[in-house]
Amino acid sequence: MPNPDLDSETLDRYARQIVMDDVGPAGQAQLREGAVLVVGVGGLGSPVTQYLAAAGVGRLGLVDGDVVERSNLQRQVIHGTDDIGRPKVDSAAEFVADLNPDVTVETHESTLGPDNATALVEDYDVVVDASDNFPTRYLLNDACALTETPLVNGAVYRFEGQVTTFDGSGPCYRCLFPEAPPDGAVPDCATAGVLGVLPGTIGTLQATEAIKQLLGVGVSLVGRLLQYDARSLTTETIPFDARPDCPLCGENPAIQSLEDVTYEDSCSVPAE
Repeated sequence: MPNPDLDSETLDRYARQIVMDDVGPAGQAQLREGAVLVVGVGGLGSPVTQYLAAAGVGRLGLVDGDVVERSNLQRQVIHGTDDIGRPKVDSAAEFVADLNPDVTVETHESTLGPDNATALVEDYDVVVDASDNFPTRYLLNDACALTETPLVNGAVYRFEGQVTTFDGSGPCYRCLFPEAPPDGAVPDCATAGVLGVLPGTIGTLQATEAIKQLLGVGVSLVGRLLQYDARSLTTETIPFDARPDCPLCGENPAIQSLEDVTYEDSCSVPAE
C-alpha cells in the first residue's frame, strides 16, 4: 500500500475525492503511485488524459504518432488552434502540465507495433485503448493479455460508442470479436463522421474504468460491453463470455507472443 501521507496542497487539490469512503488518503496515494498508458490522444484519448491527470494518476504514458489538424479540434479537446501542426503527444503533455503539475508524462511519438507494444505495455499498471483502428486494438489486446495488464477498450462511430474492460479474469477482445472486419467494411471518422461530444462521453467512461482498476473498487465492465446511443440517450449492457476456442485465452491458445499474429486483414494467427 502506498504511503498515504499527503501534503496540504495535495489534500486541497483532491479534497472531493479524498472525502469519499472508497478513495480516502490511501486511495489517493494509490492513484499517485499508479501508471496508465493511453494509446491515442485524439477524440477518446483527450478526455481520458484530461480526467486521469485531474484525478491525480501519477504517471501517464501517451502514445500517438500524429500531429494536430484543424479537423481534430471539433472533438479532441486537449488540443487548441495554436497546436495545429504539433505532435499530439507534445500538445497533450503541455495540457497536462498546466492542469496538474503533479503528474509525470512520458511521451511516445510513434505508432504502436509488435516490436514495441510489449515493452510499453508491461511498464504500466493499466492500458487505455483510445485508438481508431482494428490492428491496434487486436495488438493491444494480445500484448495486455500476455503481460497480464488490464486493458480498457473504447470505440465511437457517428452517434454510437462502446466501452469494455479486459483484465485476465474474463474474456478478451478476441472472444468478443474473433476477427477484424474486412478492410474498408467499417468507415473511419473522416468518412462516416462522429458527433463531437460522443468521444467525450466514451472517453470519460474509459477513464472511470481505469481509475476503478487502480483503486480496486466497484464492478468493472469485464465480460460486459456497454453500448451508448447518443441519438436516443440510451445505454445497453451486453454480457459476453470467454470462448473455449479463443486463440489467445482459450483452452488451447495458439498465440504465445505477438510474433504469432499478422496484424493485418483479419488480425488472426496465420494458418500453418
